Amino acid sequence: MTAVLEVQNLSVAYRMQGGALQAVRDVSLSVARGEVLGIMGESGCGKSTLAAAMINLLPAGARVGQGAVRLNGTDILRLPPAAQRALRGKSVAMVFQDPMTAFNPVLTIGRQLADFVGAHDTGLAQPERLAAMLTRVGIPDARSCLGRYPHELSGGMRQRVAIAAALLMQPDVLIADEPTTALDVTMEAQIIHLFRDLRTSFDGAIVIVTHHLGVIAELCDRVAVMYAGQVVEEGAVDAIFHDPQHPYTRALLACDPAVVDPSSGRLPTIGGRLPDLSAPPRGCAFEPRCRVAAVSCREPVPRQRPSAGRSVLCHRGAE
Repeated sequence: MTAVLEVQNLSVAYRMQGGALQAVRDVSLSVARGEVLGIMGESGCGKSTLAAAMINLLPAGARVGQGAVRLNGTDILRLPPAAQRALRGKSVAMVFQDPMTAFNPVLTIGRQLADFVGAHDTGLAQPERLAAMLTRVGIPDARSCLGRYPHELSGGMRQRVAIAAALLMQPDVLIADEPTTALDVTMEAQIIHLFRDLRTSFDGAIVIVTHHLGVIAELCDRVAVMYAGQVVEEGAVDAIFHDPQHPYTRALLACDPAVVDPSSGRLPTIGGRLPDLSAPPRGCAFEPRCRVAAVSCREPVPRQRPSAGRSVLCHRGAE
């Protein structure tokens, strides 16, 4: 399948006193139309920075050191700011992780949705069309919702409105950054159900960034596992979950509460902590925490080992 969105050898760093923090390091990914790609890993591994780079909405302190982000073949990182703004929302859209801060508190939902779609095509900012999209994402009494303010909606409803806003222009790529993190368990289940429905009704590619393994298993076709700014393993969800080949992937899956035996009285953990990315290690970044590491893992940096539709960033390969 032809990739709609392609990230190629991307590196992103944050300026800091005395140097730079290497948040994303030489990452390459792609997602095709009709496909759902999951990006998972523990907090601080670079998932959200990678998602922001995919739409080039990085904060002021971030800098792309190398690489490309191609949307339908065009490197959006090389476009002038006006051309990038024209693509956002229309060709690529993003759902951010905190629905509580996604909207202006002093404007109605209808006004904000109309402003959003009107920035691209004023003829599409009709109340009937906006209400239809709210209905599509499961908002009851959608016409009434257009006249409400954000504080009048629950967190789950605000997240649904955020998803509706992202879908209004029928983008080629929808990026969802931790779309269930700020929600309670009930609302989380409803948003997962909504994304499950979108798999069949949305004609573009979807990228879901999350640390929730259940969301990945439920919604995604392929998954990229990130650690210390790198993609350490990538492949089909079934293959990764049933036959993980990177030691970090195995350790991460073992920590999933869904597979923990309550009678054991023990909660699995990954010992140690993420490396300091202001001075990245010369070899495998996971080596200090890895149970199967050898002296040879300390350097040089491992290379991707592609095989049968998956790749592993490990000196030792499958164990």
